[in-house]
Amino acid sequence: MHIYFLQHTPSLDAARLEDWLESMGHSHNRCLLYANESPPRLEDCDGLVLLDGSMDLDTEDAPDWLRREKKLLNRALKSGKPVLGLGFGARLIAEALGAIVSRGTHAEIGWQTVQLAEDSPFDLPECFEALLWHRDIFGLPEDASPLGGSDASPLLGFSWDTGRVIALQCHLEATAQSAGAMLALTSSEKAASPHVQSDAIILEDPKRFDRQAPLLDRLLMQWLASVTT
Repeated sequence: MHIYFLQHTPSLDAARLEDWLESMGHSHNRCLLYANESPPRLEDCDGLVLLDGSMDLDTEDAPDWLRREKKLLNRALKSGKPVLGLGFGARLIAEALGAIVSRGTHAEIGWQTVQLAEDSPFDLPECFEALLWHRDIFGLPEDASPLGGSDASPLLGFSWDTGRVIALQCHLEATAQSAGAMLALTSSEKAASPHVQSDAIILEDPKRFDRQAPLLDRLLMQWLASVTT
């Protein structure tokens, strides 16, 4: 399969996702939306990954590329092709599927325990640690199945259309390097939260990032299997 990454912010890239796709024999390309590159034609890819971004979804001065991306996303949701969204990308998917996206009470930045929902379709442990970096939250779209949540966020993701479309607030793809890039974009306003860890705590144990890798493997295998079986 040929997957296109849609990148919204220069320093927030695909992290482990590229290596995983290559290891599984898939190809990939990226569109630098923030640099005003035109989104790919849907006909030129087999699936889309909408990466995280540092902007707000409802900003009044939204760039032109965001309008074009939303148009492509709407087509992709109807196409039968796999779509994965992370962070900002997840919120774009939630909005496109009719869910309410809003500002959360507290930011969540750092390692948090995620409890899988009882009816979750995800092939993940019932309880696992994941890196979170978000303030905005979303509701569960109609006909979607929940991932689960943390103490501060009852819904950290969902799947839709039997797993073909996945939206995640968890950054299972993160490496120490990509996490450092996220933290460099963290504002002082976001830091004023009981669910925010210091940079030192987040980055002190590289093995935490390694422990996420098998979870990412399981999720991506399930995601792509939803359109190949």
